[in-house]
Amino acid sequence: MRKTTFTLLVIFSMLTFSDLYAGDFIPKSSQDNVIYTLKSRSTISPTLIERGVRQVATFWTAADGSQRDFEQFCISNYCPDMETKVELFNRLCTNFETIFGHQHRISIELQRPEQVTGYKSTMVDGIFSAYDGMAHFEDDMFANKLAFIVILNFPHFTLAEKQRSGMQWSDLEWGFVRLGDLFTSRVPAEKMQQLNTVTANANAYIDNYDIDLVQVGSFTNQFHWTTSTPLITHWGLRDELKAAYGDPVNGTAKQEVIYDVMKRIIQCQVPQAVIKKDLSYQWYPSTNQVMMNGIEVQPVKLEKNTRYQTLLDFFHAEQALDPYYQGFNNFSDRKFEGEYEISVKETEALFESLLTSPVVKQVAQCISKRLGRKLQPFDIWYDGFKARSTMDAAELDEIVNKKYPSKEAFEEDLPFILQKLGFDKERTQFICDHVSVDASIGAGHAIESKMRNDNAMLRTRIGANGMDYKGYNIGVHEFGHNVEQTISLYDVPNYFLAGVPNTAFTEALAFVFQDKDLQLLGIDQKDALAEDLKTLSIFWDCYEIMGVSLVDMKVWQWLYQNPNATAEQLQEAMIRIAKEVWNTYYAPIFKSKDEPILAIYSHAIIDPLYLPAYPIGHIINFQLEDYLKDKTIGQEVPRIYRLGRLTPNVWMRKALNTDLSTESLILRAEQAVKNIK
Repeated sequence: MRKTTFTLLVIFSMLTFSDLYAGDFIPKSSQDNVIYTLKSRSTISPTLIERGVRQVATFWTAADGSQRDFEQFCISNYCPDMETKVELFNRLCTNFETIFGHQHRISIELQRPEQVTGYKSTMVDGIFSAYDGMAHFEDDMFANKLAFIVILNFPHFTLAEKQRSGMQWSDLEWGFVRLGDLFTSRVPAEKMQQLNTVTANANAYIDNYDIDLVQVGSFTNQFHWTTSTPLITHWGLRDELKAAYGDPVNGTAKQEVIYDVMKRIIQCQVPQAVIKKDLSYQWYPSTNQVMMNGIEVQPVKLEKNTRYQTLLDFFHAEQALDPYYQGFNNFSDRKFEGEYEISVKETEALFESLLTSPVVKQVAQCISKRLGRKLQPFDIWYDGFKARSTMDAAELDEIVNKKYPSKEAFEEDLPFILQKLGFDKERTQFICDHVSVDASIGAGHAIESKMRNDNAMLRTRIGANGMDYKGYNIGVHEFGHNVEQTISLYDVPNYFLAGVPNTAFTEALAFVFQDKDLQLLGIDQKDALAEDLKTLSIFWDCYEIMGVSLVDMKVWQWLYQNPNATAEQLQEAMIRIAKEVWNTYYAPIFKSKDEPILAIYSHAIIDPLYLPAYPIGHIINFQLEDYLKDKTIGQEVPRIYRLGRLTPNVWMRKALNTDLSTESLILRAEQAVKNIK
């Protein structure tokens, strides 16, 4: 214990205390008195004492007690030495695991009728599914002052400090730091309710915004869709555009029509009749003419500016939360430094390293050659690098169905899947004992466990007559999540290190598993170019989504610089930013300027600043797969994922001995282009 205490004190005392938090209610003089008293009574680093007291003062209000109450609380509840602090930490690990684990299990059970097959629907299912037993957790923890005890003894550290010192911290120190991340905000209920309302309204707006392509014509008066084809923006339209690459006759013409539709959506120029899905009208998005029974309708009534007003409402709701967060001055900071734990500056540099790479031009030339034409702006969604199985869908379905006629058959085979990937017998049995399989109503998902002695859930499509290939493919993906979830819960050094840095790290392993699905069935692809095609697909996906992400990020920077903007001003700014990003990174490749298409993504409207998670995830996935290429997955994965919830850069260095970088993807893409040529 003495040696551990010395290490902790030295490392923590070396940190720079960059943020002296000062609350409005507790005067600085009162804080200084408490700090002076504690320094004289404690063997803990003076820097940590000051940090803890200042941060408690940030959140302390009149409702929590008087100035005298604050002083007595801090003096009475500060751990005087490291032994006491470790004892408190261990008790908090145990108790919070109990709270989080059981509440999570309650939610899983209440959601079963809406997520798992075999349940008869009742009128209360939706109500129970939406119930959140943790809704008042933060309020309760501050009310009983447990949150203040945590903040006082385990204060919050900034991302810069974690990155600067994280490689030197011990497992216990990292546990202390992650506990310090638990209470970094105290948002009033009415402010959070306002954000929830905005979120619900945004989802309702997008969920009901689809375009039926049966009424959409080209500038040459062609209607390529002859039956009702309602497609949600942007996902449905984008996927239809991608699918058109498989149509050698009308594919490009269809893509041109969809692209015109997208531009009208961005500009809020879609006719109201189209939004209302009145199929008696014919719409020509290239000219924005509307016809009915061969007669042009004038004037054309356009949609309201709901798109940008919705985003503006999000901004105001998030801006209202800014004063209630510790160390995060705005929504961008909360998202990047708090959630992703990669700064905006680092993220922009990461994206630009790929966007400005000379390899982009080489890949674009390869695409143009494969298409047999010059690139069009919508070719940012080129989908032709996907490696295809040599077996058709019916053959794959038959193989899978015979092997997995029930969910029990799939569950019983999970140990053999792990053994094929090189996991030893003991590890295999432990993981599979802690994974339960359900037949999913939806496409499928994995649910982690938040306490030991509970199981992770694997959900995938399993019909009454067994699995098809799609359900199997999803199941293998979700099993990859379950493997990570089990290792990063049971094998991490302490409870507050459970998990991974962010969702990109669990997705990376899930894709590693999914890519092995045919191999696990004993099917040899026999495609020498499969790896090269996959590399180019990831590269081009990153090229597209990185530009979209930069637009999302720059729009939020603009919003904070222009907090009183109207919806119309926001619309003008977002389109201008989209064009600027296009002109910087895409116009030199596509030979077309001022394209607004990077502003089409619905994520930017219903889940702001979520888009950057996609390219970050792609990069991590590629680096992990690249690292595992010549190694045994079953030996490396347990070592890697027991590291737990470090920051992304620290995790990458300890797990893969490299920084988060696009370098390997760029190099592999350059070689892949040469191989495919």
